[in-house]
Amino acid sequence: MFGIVRPCSHRLGEGLKTQWMAHLCGLCLALRGDHGQFARIVTNYDGLLISVLTEAQAERTTQWRRTAGPCPLRGMRTASVVQGEGARLAAAVSLVLASAKVRDHVADGDGLLARRPVALAARRVASSWGRAGARTGSDVGFDTAVLVDAVDRQIGIEALAGPGTPLLTVTEPTETATAAAFAHTAVLAGRPGNAEPLAEAGRLFGRLAHLLDAVEDRETDAASGAWNPLAATGTSLAEARRLADDALHGIRLALREVDFAEGRLAHLLLAHELGRSVDRAFGTAGCGHAPEASFGPGGSIGPGGSVAPEGSFGPAGSFGPPPQPGRRGFWAGCAAAIGLCCTCKVCCADEYEGPWSRKKREGCLSNCDCDCGCCEACECCECCSCCDCGL
Repeated sequence: MFGIVRPCSHRLGEGLKTQWMAHLCGLCLALRGDHGQFARIVTNYDGLLISVLTEAQAERTTQWRRTAGPCPLRGMRTASVVQGEGARLAAAVSLVLASAKVRDHVADGDGLLARRPVALAARRVASSWGRAGARTGSDVGFDTAVLVDAVDRQIGIEALAGPGTPLLTVTEPTETATAAAFAHTAVLAGRPGNAEPLAEAGRLFGRLAHLLDAVEDRETDAASGAWNPLAATGTSLAEARRLADDALHGIRLALREVDFAEGRLAHLLLAHELGRSVDRAFGTAGCGHAPEASFGPGGSIGPGGSVAPEGSFGPAGSFGPPPQPGRRGFWAGCAAAIGLCCTCKVCCADEYEGPWSRKKREGCLSNCDCDCGCCEACECCECCSCCDCGL
C-alpha cells in the first residue's frame, strides 16, 4: 500500500472512516474483479481519491454501493463497499501507473531486476497491467494514453534535467496525468462543469505527489546514487516547501469551485490530510502516538515526542541517527506486500515497514496526530476553522 494521503480513524470519525474504507475496499475489489487477485497489489491510498471524487459529485443511489463478503483486511467481516465507474477508473489509473513504475525499476536495474530472467518476467507483468488498465479505462470512457505519454515524457525530461532546470519542468508530466484523471471524475458523475476546477486540483495534486516523493526519498537516493529531482536540479528544501505550500493552497482554492453533492470526505482528504502529508514529508509535524519518528536531517523525535539533536543516542543505544534499511527489490517487495495484506498490518497496525522502501508507515486505521480536535468533534470539515480553504 502506498500513497501520500494516509488518514487515520481519529481524524475521520466513525462515519467518514466507514466511507473511506468503502472506497479502499471498492478499489481493491474492482482490481480483483476485472484483473484477478494479483492485480490487488497495486491498490493505493491516492488511487482511491478518484473513487472518492466521483461519488462526492454524484447523486446518491443504491447502485453506488454493494455488500462485499468477508476479507482478512477487515477481520473477516462483511462491509458495504463502493462499486461502479469511479472505482473502475481508480483501478485503471492505478494499473497504468504501477505498470510504469515497474518498467522504471527494470530500466534502473533495481535489486533482482538487474538479472535478465527476472527483468523479463517483470516486463511481462508491467505490459499486462498496462493493457488491463487501458481496457478498463476505455470501458469508462477514459483514454489512458495520456498517462502513458506522461510517463514516457518523464523519462526524457529526467535525462535532460540538471542544475538550474526548474523543478516544475520535472513535475509537469505527473501534473498532466493527474489532471486528466481528476477531470474525468466530473464526466463520470454527470457534472461536466466541475471538470476544469478538478483538472486544476489534479494538476497541483500531481505536483505535490512528485515533490513529496522526492523529499522523502532524497537521503535514500543519495545513498544509493539514484536520480532525485531535488538533487538533480539543485533545488533546496526551502524552495521545495514553498512550492508544496503553494500547491496545497491552490488545491483548496480549486475545491471551492467544485459543485459537490456530498463533499465532506473529499474535502477532508484533499484540504486537511494533504496538508498533514506535507508536514510529515518535511518533518514539521509528527504523530504524538508514535514511539519514534523521523524529524528530518536535523534530528529525530524520540519517545513521547521529545526532539533529540543530531548525534544523540538512537533507539538501540547507538550514537547517531538510527540506521536506515536498504530498499527491497521488486519481487522481494511484492512478497513483503502480500505478507502485509495477509496479516492485516496495512489496516490494523499502528506502524509497519513499507514493502519496497522499508520506511516506517502508519496503518490506515492507526492513531492520529490531529491537534485541533475540530474535525473529530463534528465528523465534517465544512465548519472547521483550522484551514483557509473556506469550505
